[in-house]
Amino acid sequence: MSQYSTQNPFNNQKLKNYSHISNNQLQDAVLLAADTFNQWRRTGFSARADLMLKLAQLLKKQRNELAALMTQEMGKPIKEARIEIEKCVWVCEYYAKYAKEFLVDKVISTDAEYSFIRHEPMGPVLAVMPWNYPFWQVFRFAAPALMAGNVGLLKHASNVTGCALKIADIIQQAGFPKGCFQTLIIDHEQTAELIKHPKLKAVTLTGSEAAGRKIAAQAGQELKKTLLELGGSNAFVVLADADLDSIMETAVKARFQNTGQSCIAAKRFIVEAPIYDEFLSRFKGMVDSLKFGNPMDEDTTIGPMARADLAEELSDQLQRSVKQGATILTGGNQSGTRFEATIVTDLAVNMPLMQEETFGPVAAIFKADDSEHALHVATATRFGLGVSICTEKPEAILKQLHQFPDGAVFINELVKSDPRLPFGGTGISGYGRELSRAGIMEFINQKTVFIKSNRALKTDSFSV
Repeated sequence: MSQYSTQNPFNNQKLKNYSHISNNQLQDAVLLAADTFNQWRRTGFSARADLMLKLAQLLKKQRNELAALMTQEMGKPIKEARIEIEKCVWVCEYYAKYAKEFLVDKVISTDAEYSFIRHEPMGPVLAVMPWNYPFWQVFRFAAPALMAGNVGLLKHASNVTGCALKIADIIQQAGFPKGCFQTLIIDHEQTAELIKHPKLKAVTLTGSEAAGRKIAAQAGQELKKTLLELGGSNAFVVLADADLDSIMETAVKARFQNTGQSCIAAKRFIVEAPIYDEFLSRFKGMVDSLKFGNPMDEDTTIGPMARADLAEELSDQLQRSVKQGATILTGGNQSGTRFEATIVTDLAVNMPLMQEETFGPVAAIFKADDSEHALHVATATRFGLGVSICTEKPEAILKQLHQFPDGAVFINELVKSDPRLPFGGTGISGYGRELSRAGIMEFINQKTVFIKSNRALKTDSFSV
């Protein structure tokens, strides 16, 4: 069995050693998941909700401990780490409350005596998750999946293995049966074999475009459903009539929260010419005040990037854009996992910073001639996760929603996920939806039931 270790990205301190499980252990885990599913699917919604609410309480109680683990493994500023755990609490409470309502039988009027749609769980689902939101990304899958009667198998990013194991542990602490949710320390080859396993029914992945293509191809070969939430190059459009007083803090947060390591972060700021200079001046002043430091310190607003190779990749994107004529207004220096908060101007649409996903603290600010030009540049991308548009005339944008193929349009706000709203993208940002009713329906068999009978039916006996 191969081994690896996790390390603190701020000081490079080694945290813990881990070993990949054996193929026999993997086989045992899948069979346990399948056996547990056959029992778990028979539990009622109230029993599931009770466990989910216990899980929410445990997350609240252990918030500081869980946040510290996250910060140590991937460098998230500790204040943001605590907020992430609080969001996990929210999604657990949300699905505990609404899952039954979402999945109730839907009666359809046909020529049958009685016909309806029964919503049934699919079975074991593999979740392949990234490191940037190590708890939230998992819980936004786990909460609806478990409430629907499915069971989960987690293959997490290796640099947050401690978080991955803690997630499975806290779910079991809440009282969920052991096989309901298992963290598997496996490599890419074992992941491919797991996808082939006949007991596994579906795969959800949050990650890069390359990872999405690979997982989708493997699952497609087995005719198994996938949900992909991939990268983004979200535009943050600032039109000439925008209220800069109300949006500046939002703009900075949209780019630099989580040290810019977010698929839904604003990557491209597209600012209409009449207010470009004022926006740029205000934005620079706020960015220059961000404090880099130990992410465990309460006043740190920019932490290290999660890995040095990711910082080097971002630096390469920056330098390639500079060679094509872009200007570094502030920042731009990188050393190991430290990357200065950076602003880049004098951009062209075809530059790497405008066409590739930039995963880190670099803000590309593009000057648009007018509103039409701004909206055109915003959609000049293969990504389709989300777009933010700042304006005092939201009605005008509502009339143009068809211009944006993205999965989300946020007006006067940064793009964010919310348990109450569907979340997902289009184009190379993936397909399928997480969260809300749409998210719980992704791994559900919508079974048609048609009854032709010569006698009256007691339909209340059909309900779950």
